[in-house]
Amino acid sequence: QVQLVESGGGLVQAGGSLRLSCAASGSIFRINAMGWYRQAPGKQRELVATMPSGSSTNYADSVKGRFTISRDNAKNTVYLQMNALKPEDTAVYYCNAIIYNGHYDGYYWGQGTQVTVSS
Repeated sequence: QVQLVESGGGLVQAGGSLRLSCAASGSIFRINAMGWYRQAPGKQRELVATMPSGSSTNYADSVKGRFTISRDNAKNTVYLQMNALKPEDTAVYYCNAIIYNGHYDGYYWGQGTQVTVSS
């Protein structure tokens, strides 16, 4: 069994910063990829940033230059540094990971953390 636990959400004024963390635990043989998605009220869940194995990164156009994804492989943790936040960044942010447990790849989600940006 694998668990993803997120932290770091909250309320911030426009222009401010937040840092999200997501720690994976459980039956982990290898983490193949980790990333962040978000879902605003009435909208579909969308990709924010992903970090496949290695150091490559992918970002949604709407967050490029403002958000930075990083991983600490020793801690099985992924971070999302969010700067210059805008009201349109308000959403529930979900951590996602593709984890090989020694037998198969599993696709996992965290419980979500609320980010609210006030204007």
